[in-house]
Amino acid sequence: MNTPINDTRKAELLSSVVEHIDITSFDARPIVEAMGKMSFTSRDLARATSLYNQMLEDESCSIILVIAGSTSAGGCMDLYAELVRSNMVDAIVATGATIVDMDFFEALGHKHYQALEIPDDDTLRSLYIDRIYDTYIDETQLQDCDFTIGKIANSLEPKPYSSRAFIREMGKWLSEGNGKKDNSLVKLAYEHDVPIFCPAFVDSSAGFGLVKHQVDRMKEGKPYMVLDAIADFRELTDIKIKAGTTGLLMIGGGVPKNFTQDTVVCAEILGHHDVEVHKYAVQITVADVRDGACSSSTLQEAASWGKVSTAMEQMVFAEATSVLPLLASDAWHRGAWKTRAKRAFAKMFD
Repeated sequence: MNTPINDTRKAELLSSVVEHIDITSFDARPIVEAMGKMSFTSRDLARATSLYNQMLEDESCSIILVIAGSTSAGGCMDLYAELVRSNMVDAIVATGATIVDMDFFEALGHKHYQALEIPDDDTLRSLYIDRIYDTYIDETQLQDCDFTIGKIANSLEPKPYSSRAFIREMGKWLSEGNGKKDNSLVKLAYEHDVPIFCPAFVDSSAGFGLVKHQVDRMKEGKPYMVLDAIADFRELTDIKIKAGTTGLLMIGGGVPKNFTQDTVVCAEILGHHDVEVHKYAVQITVADVRDGACSSSTLQEAASWGKVSTAMEQMVFAEATSVLPLLASDAWHRGAWKTRAKRAFAKMFD
């Protein structure tokens, strides 16, 4: 028999909501300029910010935002939404957790919470509270996210979908009045024709809803939708081919980073031998380079694979929530986005 949940204790632990930073509310240009005259990570960040501004100012450059890790849960969710709203990114590659467990989750009206204390994790489990370092999520609310993903899957024609195509359906569903948060990355990306790719989409809350969708349909003897990972790679490569000049703003690493960089190689294999390597690249990460993993491979290393240029790249070894708001605020206040041509890459697949 399950032990009843202590609702009072749970409410105590879920009492301090994570408030997402608003990059338009403060002007980071003076501090970033000052950091450029310093050394160590400060100067790296200033140079990375300069490169991002160059991407925005380069009329030929299309920008791909790459997100791994839990920065959305940690307070950067509205930051990413603003980059889409202000035409500061043209495509997104992210982990499923970033898109589903964090952004779509809050679009349903749920919240992330600051952990003011971190009790024993077995205690958290007994209260149905999930922990991301010092951030809490209500597991019962996350199950609502699972259920909603399944509901959307059930409403679709049973055929293969790229993660981009399915996430677009999620954005459409939110935009049709079902969402409870206007400032949702998934919703805004749908409305601004910014495609979102999650190459490991089912490694998230979406996975539970989609597995249940398939199992239920199998029991009923009915066809079901499937995710086509090859289509993900092909579609993002198509964007790279059409875009020509590209810049990468990468938060974290892992699968989204490698997936995005590999589009150059894939385009070459498809016969586009004139495809450009990614001209600009910025990566913010805390990963140690010594283990040889993808998250920690430097942009210089990626150049050896024919993926990025060594001329305009910058690694910033810092925890992203501490430096990304400065970079994004600086770029927003400089305003190069105001005159950028809108790419609307999602329309390529209509």
